[in-house]
This record gives sequence, structure tokens and C-alpha cells, in this order.
Amino acid sequence: MNDPQSGQGAAGDRSPLSRATVLLLAVVCGAAVANIYYAQPLLPVISRALGVSEGAGGLVVTASQIGYALSLALLVPLGDVLERRRLVSVLLGLSAVALLGAAAAPSLNALYAAVAIVGVTSAVAQIVVPMAASLAADHERGSVVGTVMSGLLVGIMLARTAAGVLAQFGDWRLVFVFAAVVMAVLAITLRVVLRPVPPTRNTPYPQLLRSVLTLVRTESLLRRRMGLAAVGMGCFTILWTASSFLLAGPAYGYGPAVIGLFGLAGVVGAVAAVAAGRFADRGRGRQVATGGLVLLTASWGVLAFAGTGGPGGLIALIVGIMALNLAQQALLISHQSVLYRRVPHARSRVTTALMVASFAGSTVASALASALYPALGWAGVCALGAVTALIGVGIWCLELLRPSPSEPVAELGAGPVADPVVTAEAGAADRRGTGTGRDSEQRPGNGYQCESGPRSGSTLSSESECCPGNRHRKENAHA
Repeated sequence: MNDPQSGQGAAGDRSPLSRATVLLLAVVCGAAVANIYYAQPLLPVISRALGVSEGAGGLVVTASQIGYALSLALLVPLGDVLERRRLVSVLLGLSAVALLGAAAAPSLNALYAAVAIVGVTSAVAQIVVPMAASLAADHERGSVVGTVMSGLLVGIMLARTAAGVLAQFGDWRLVFVFAAVVMAVLAITLRVVLRPVPPTRNTPYPQLLRSVLTLVRTESLLRRRMGLAAVGMGCFTILWTASSFLLAGPAYGYGPAVIGLFGLAGVVGAVAAVAAGRFADRGRGRQVATGGLVLLTASWGVLAFAGTGGPGGLIALIVGIMALNLAQQALLISHQSVLYRRVPHARSRVTTALMVASFAGSTVASALASALYPALGWAGVCALGAVTALIGVGIWCLELLRPSPSEPVAELGAGPVADPVVTAEAGAADRRGTGTGRDSEQRPGNGYQCESGPRSGSTLSSESECCPGNRHRKENAHA
């Protein structure tokens, strides 16, 4: 498949992505995912404005997370089978419309519905990430993914700051109007600047969704990383859902503008994203994951002191925010790097599985934090976060004791682009004698694939066996 940006063929031969392209993708990713976080520092303000309890107001975040998780399951896989520039542009435009609906919502139920739709369209961020990985050359993939993911984290953190400032000097509805304008501008810019990004496979939609389940069933590495992703995002959401109530409460008494500024402390995670990507390019992804889990667990011990208030509590909160965000982002980059390398031809579907797990964990964590804070306060929330982090430690200990395979899966199956998801197809290929089954999976570089002519589709022992003038593709199970 040709690289739509460089025009090169094999992934390893692609020219590096331009810095401008990577930055544009990072901005799109961050701005899109920011839409589901604008409401977090506004929860006390929204609750008072609509005359509802803090617990009911906190469910605004839960509603957006539910929409986001559903979209991850149902829309993100389309990134493997549709032209991705058009798909991303359309979703950004729809997001702008939904944000305007949230700004005009007359009641809490209407706001729930609008932010749920915003969550659905904001999953475009998780189409951009595997798209960036596909466009990148092999030697820079971890760094490119890390940069795009740093954009995602900066978007999340700056969403809180921008929302707080706009709400302080305007109204909470103005925040959603601002977000709608950003989405419209990016939709137009991306459509004009980025070249078409062709799909990697032509697969019917029902089969595409089933293949995600096949990946989850057959790949133990994916299942474990999904568990860790749920833990990391759960901790992240617990912190940011409950911290707004802590900072607006008696211990601190801050307004929305000051509360939003605390998002800047989390931007340190953007540095972790780029660094983690570079470490992953050097084969140190497991060390990144181990360090991330240790830091994630320790951060809750620091955050527990934030409930005391005063200068000491404030310092503990800032340090804890920085540590937790750094840990969560490093973990996510580690997951994506190893999984994109494991199944290179199904990156959108791997992203679907990973992010559905992430935001399922986030949705549950958001609901638990909203329920626990009124009953048990900040101490109860920190206990919830610590238990969640320890679940991740247990999953990782299992991975260290019984490692999952992480080498690239060989190309299996038939179609415009080979797909590695159905393991049973390997056995079928063996029985047909096509040479693309498990035997060829274990011996990389064992033949040439004739791509046109009378012997099209055949695996040959040398180039000379194929018709003269035909194109040849050296098969390599580790490409």
C-alpha cells in the first residue's frame, strides 16, 4: 500500500512525516478529545445553574464518557476501511453541531443527551492516532505516536484551563460555543491540508466488528494491555472528577478559573508521552510500563494529603497531579507502541479494543467518584484510586511472570491488504498450500509474492519464477 503522504511503498521505506503534519494531527487529536473534558471544572457551576445536586451534575462527565466508549466500539474500526481524511473531517463537523446543542441545552437531561453525542463524535481522536502510526516510517513510529498523544494530553489539560477561564468571565455555555468553533476550523483545515489517507482493508462492517472480538480473544497481550488501560484511565478520571469538588469546597474555595488552572500541572504528562515514545522505539516499552505503574500507585499516597487544605495540601495536590498524569500517559504510549507493532495491519481495531477498555474503566470510575465524594469525601476517593492502581500492578505482575508474545504477527488472510486477526485462516492457508500459514509465519523472508500476471497470488521461491516485468513483494513476517 502506498503512503499517502510520501508516496513510498513499504513501511520501512517511507520518508519521515513532516513536522507540520505531525503537529496538525496532534492538534486535531487534542482538540477533539478536549470536548469531553471541558465540563469537568464546570461541574459545580453547571450544578448550581441548573438547580441540581453535585452528584447529578457530575454525571455530565459520565454521559460524555458513555458516548465516547460507544463510539470507540462502533466508529473507530472504520478507520481501517474508510478514507480517513474524509471520516475525520465529517466527525469534526458533527462534533461542532453537537457542542452547539450542549451550549443551548435548557435542562440537565438535554445536556446529558448533547454531551453524549459530543462524546460519540470526539472519538475521532482515536482514529487520528492509528492514522498517524500508519503514515509514519518504522524508525519514527513511537516518536510520532508519542507526539500525537502528547497533543491529546495537552488538549485534555488545556480544556480544563480554557473552560475555567471562559466560565469565570462569561458563562459555562460559552465554553461549548468556543469548542464548536474550534471543531469547525479544524475540520476545514484538515480537509484542505491533508492528502487523502486510503483504507488498509476492504471488509464488510459486521465482519470488521467481529474481527475486533477475534483480536481480543486470540491476543493475550491485547487483553492484558486493555486491563492496564482501564486502570490508568480510571485513575485519571477519578482524580479529575473529584478534584473539582475538592477545590470548590471549604478546603480551598476556588472559582472555576483557578480550578481550571490546575490542568496546567497535568501538561507534564505531554513530556512523558514524547519520551515514552522514544524509549519504545528503542525497545524499552516494558520498563516504561513498570515505571508508570509504580508512579501511578505512589501518586495516590501523595494526593491523599491534598484533603488537608492549606499550602501543604496544595503542594501535595500539584505534585500528585503531575505524577499521576505522567504515569498514565507513559502507560498509554507503552500499550500503543507494543500493540501497533504486534498487529500492524489492524491498528484502528487494536485502538478500538484498547480505548473501549480505557473508557469503560473511565466511565465506571467517574460514576464511583461522583457517588463516593459526597459520602466519603476526598479520603474515600483517594482510597478508590489506590485500589484501582493496585489492580493494575497485579495485572502487570502476571505479565512479567508469564509474558505474552509481542513479536509482529505474520500477514494472514486474503484481501486488498492482508489482515492478521483470524488465526484460523492460517490453518486454512496451510491446507490450501498457499504458503501463508504458520510455517511461513515462523520463517520470515521465505518467498516472493507474485502480485500480477498468470501466477498472481502465488508464493514463489524466487523472483525469476514470476512472469517477467511483474512487480514482486518480498514477504517478511516481521515487516
